[in-house]
Amino acid sequence: MIARDLSNSHLVKQIRKKPVAIIPVGSTEQHGPHLPVSTDSDIISFIAKKVSEKTGFLLLPTIEYGVSFEHHPFFNLSITPSTLQKYLIEICASLWKNKIKTIIILNGHHGNQKALNGIPSKVAKIHGIRQKILVYSYWHFMKQRFDHAGFVETSIMRAISGHVKMSAAQKGLVEDGLSREELYRLGKAASKSFISVTKNGVWGDPRRATAKDGRKILTQVIAAIAKESQTCLTG
Repeated sequence: MIARDLSNSHLVKQIRKKPVAIIPVGSTEQHGPHLPVSTDSDIISFIAKKVSEKTGFLLLPTIEYGVSFEHHPFFNLSITPSTLQKYLIEICASLWKNKIKTIIILNGHHGNQKALNGIPSKVAKIHGIRQKILVYSYWHFMKQRFDHAGFVETSIMRAISGHVKMSAAQKGLVEDGLSREELYRLGKAASKSFISVTKNGVWGDPRRATAKDGRKILTQVIAAIAKESQTCLTG
């Protein structure tokens, strides 16, 4: 249940029962010719909602802008890593004042990862509070190798969204036959200019993606995140 849908009295009761908040962080950027620019935000919003339902943790609204400058000149609405950090640091401090001492930041975009990983230490340093902040990128909880607008993301979007245009899906950069060294080099180059590496903005091949595969991946990811978060909070 999203926080803005709760009355003050119900919100207070939920916080007292389980003082843990989930903050989903996505992005707004190109995802090839067949997926919407909201893909990362759509996926992480869905995952966060399901994790919240499983755990009873408080779900906050998704932050839909991330660090996506690497997708230029294709469409992206980006903020700097420092801006993303400052915004989240203030949210964490505000949650602390509302007696929420544990926060799970769920990340839906690879370009956000470095900025998000630095938030726990910065919250402690800037505000002097001992808040437990867990940062999870959802692709770390799946068995499949992650992609961008490829089989995995397209399958997930087919399972949760009606805005996938499979007739426009194109094969992008595929990893078959590439060595670990080549993948590392390409990944590093893509973090600076995604288009220079993939040409069409797609990392992977989305053409055989199905909603069935997407539901399978989501079930795996949601269960794993729920289990990991509860283990970390009780361990």
